[in-house]
Amino acid sequence: HALLLLPGAAAIIRDHQGRVLLIRRGDGRGWSLPGGMMEPGERIADSIVREVFEETGLEVEPVRIVGVYSDPVYTHITFPNGDEVHFVSTTFECKVVGGTLRADGDESLDVRYFAPDALPDPVVCDHAIRIADAIAARREAVFR
Repeated sequence: HALLLLPGAAAIIRDHQGRVLLIRRGDGRGWSLPGGMMEPGERIADSIVREVFEETGLEVEPVRIVGVYSDPVYTHITFPNGDEVHFVSTTFECKVVGGTLRADGDESLDVRYFAPDALPDPVVCDHAIRIADAIAARREAVFR
């Protein structure tokens, strides 16, 4: 149960109405942006492409970094089995370039677009903050 530092990525994917894609997580923790952990030998931008496809069926292309999120208030998690992790997550704005939207039935039980001002409850960690940061459309990435 030693604390692990894990790099990962999350995706902001918006439809033509400006709604944001969220997944209902298979671990029962609620709704989140698609994303996950980087694998050994993988580039961070490649990890978000892989994770989004696994969880949503969509093929995406990262177009900008919204921010890097590492505040332990939000990213230090203790799982029910006692494992502790501190995530460092790069959040990318991505555009859809292919695929068909679907849940994978394991990591994602449902996939839906939501208006940023009508997010489902609960949204995990700091994902609502990440969505707000993406919508603000700053030229510079944020570091939280």
